[in-house]
Amino acid sequence: MLKRGKTMASDPRRKGADASEPAPRFYYKGSRLKQLRAFCYAVKFGTLTRAAEALFLSQPSVSLQLAALESELGCQLVERRRRRVTLTAEGQILYELARPLVEGLEGLDEEFLTRSRGGGQSTLDIACGNSTIQYLLPDMVAAFREQHDNVHMNLHNVTGTDGMALLRSDEVDFAVGSMVDVPHDVSYEPLYHFDPLLITPLDHPLAKKAEINLQDLSPFGLILPPKRLTTYRLVDLVFQKRKVPYHVAIEVGGWEVIKQYVAMGLGISIVTGMCIREADRERLCVRNLRAYFPQRSYGVVVRKGKVLSAEARAFIDLIRPGLFARHDWFEAGHSER
Repeated sequence: MLKRGKTMASDPRRKGADASEPAPRFYYKGSRLKQLRAFCYAVKFGTLTRAAEALFLSQPSVSLQLAALESELGCQLVERRRRRVTLTAEGQILYELARPLVEGLEGLDEEFLTRSRGGGQSTLDIACGNSTIQYLLPDMVAAFREQHDNVHMNLHNVTGTDGMALLRSDEVDFAVGSMVDVPHDVSYEPLYHFDPLLITPLDHPLAKKAEINLQDLSPFGLILPPKRLTTYRLVDLVFQKRKVPYHVAIEVGGWEVIKQYVAMGLGISIVTGMCIREADRERLCVRNLRAYFPQRSYGVVVRKGKVLSAEARAFIDLIRPGLFARHDWFEAGHSER
């Protein structure tokens, strides 16, 4: 009995052990990857129970792995509120660092098989609006196809919330388009900037004016894209801010349609310089409105922490080499508003 008691007393894990002794490193089943995976799944699914189901583990196992990770890092990573898991500030930092690692390792087998088979066709999915597809991407797509003719490209013609939904669910590799307000969970790198332009018929009264101010537009009906799109909202914002009355005569989608309607004399419009070609200047009067309206930027949008495929990196490198090679792309994106 004394021998057993002496053995128990010598156990450094016992309650009341000498405080001068270093605390043991607390690995649950000795795997940091398991801990990080449990942590990422708990954040992704919002509860330990759902995370455990997705990992085919018991809920106590997931809880132990989280506790081990917190003990190792010396800080609290999550808060448990009414069975929901919410991130602490430290947890948010770790999640942004760990998520691409976990996702990359989970997709390793499939990626390896795809590449090792040779001749297998890989895919590249890009979310982009109609204007981006029509005016901005053609040269980029042509250059990419010259170098990667074995890659199947899917250009998803979506805008706004639909595009963000595809981005957040990883149904696309990245997006190319214009953003005004950048959500906290994506990174936006503006690459191209276009001036706002007024277009009118060649024989329109505004075409004869040496200088045009915002008030000069008031009497004439505007032809604009639908209200849900950024252009309409920006035009409305500028007129409202300057307290200048205006009215929209026609809402219609597509810059080519808008240019045609303006040329027919059905109204005037405020468009982005991206859509104006030299041939358009033969049938339209084009005037710069940068003094009143902001430039529109177009760039690449990536979910923060996204592990880009080799195909996605190759396409982005055609636009600007090493664009997302930096570590700071985890930071919140730039906002133009």
